[in-house]
Amino acid sequence: MDQAVLILIKPDGLKKSLTGNILTRLSETKLEIVAAKMVRVSKSLAEEHYKQLKDKPFFGDIIKYIQGELHDRRKVMALVYWGEDAIKKCRELAGATNPEEAEATSIRGSYGRITTTGVYENVIHVSSDPSEAEREIKLWFQPDDIIVDLYPMKASVIKELKCKVWA
Repeated sequence: MDQAVLILIKPDGLKKSLTGNILTRLSETKLEIVAAKMVRVSKSLAEEHYKQLKDKPFFGDIIKYIQGELHDRRKVMALVYWGEDAIKKCRELAGATNPEEAEATSIRGSYGRITTTGVYENVIHVSSDPSEAEREIKLWFQPDDIIVDLYPMKASVIKELKCKVWA
C-alpha cells in the first residue's frame, strides 16, 4: 500500500554534512521524494512536532536540539517520501531511536550518538505510523509544497495574508 512518511534530517546531521550520505541510504528504499525543503524551526513548530513528549524531563532539550541551538545549525531538511510501505522501509533504514541500540549499519547506528547530558543526537526523524505521518506532514508542509495529492484538500481564499516577497 502506498503511503507517505516525513523525514527530517536534524541539525546534527546537517552540521556533520551527512545529508548526501543519508539521502543515498534512503534511495535504497526506491521510494519517491514528493516534497523537500530547508526549514528554520520555530519554537512553536518544535513543540507541536514533539507534543507527545511534553511531559518528559528531556522535552526542553529536544526542543533546543530540533531548533539547532545545540549545534549552531538553525535549520532542518524536511522531506516527504512516498510509495509502498514507506514508513516501514524508512524506519528500518533509520534504525532504533537510541543510537546505541541501533544496528551498526543503520543511519542512526552509523552517525548517531548520545550526548553527555543524555540527548539522543540521532540525525534523522522518521514518522512512526500513518496517522502520525499525516499529522507531521501537515505540520511541516502545505498542500502546494507536495507534488502528489496525499490528503483531502480544499480551496481557500486568505485575505490580508502577510508574507515575505522579493524586493
